[in-house]
Amino acid sequence: MLRAPIRRSVPEAEIETLFHKFICSLLPYAGYTPGMKTAVSVPDDVFAKAERLARRMKKSRSELFSNALAEYIARHAPDHVTETMNQVCDEIGAADPFVAAASRRILENTEW
Repeated sequence: MLRAPIRRSVPEAEIETLFHKFICSLLPYAGYTPGMKTAVSVPDDVFAKAERLARRMKKSRSELFSNALAEYIARHAPDHVTETMNQVCDEIGAADPFVAAASRRILENTEW
């Protein structure tokens, strides 16, 4: 035998609390990817350019800033730069002996 559901009056504060808990349970999955949220001060002109670029690329600002930061880190991580240069050299293969000797002389005379 089916019973009719019991209806009770739920206080508005309880509804807000339940709604808040529900929203918080979704937060790890909110946005285009789970991750850390942070606040950063950006000059107005840089923000405006980023906003235009994000629109043109059809990305969210968060995704644009995340990609930009990842690229910046990759470009400034010395080990990563060295690994990338080694990979490029491996792909090119053995150089002409004259080119290799000339390159070596230039590198030896270059202040790093």
